[in-house]
Amino acid sequence: MCTEAGRITAASIADHVEPHRGDEAKFFDPQNTQSLCKSCHDSDKQRAERAQ
Repeated sequence: MCTEAGRITAASIADHVEPHRGDEAKFFDPQNTQSLCKSCHDSDKQRAERAQ
């Protein structure tokens, strides 16, 4: 998300691309993760998930 906004920021969160919502297969799927900075994870990503 930072790269898309033209920023370079160290990632500190392993985020689930598709929310797992308790599904263990999605939770442990390494293809379902992305690295995000805390700021993007706590704001932009959460806002996008609530909109779904």
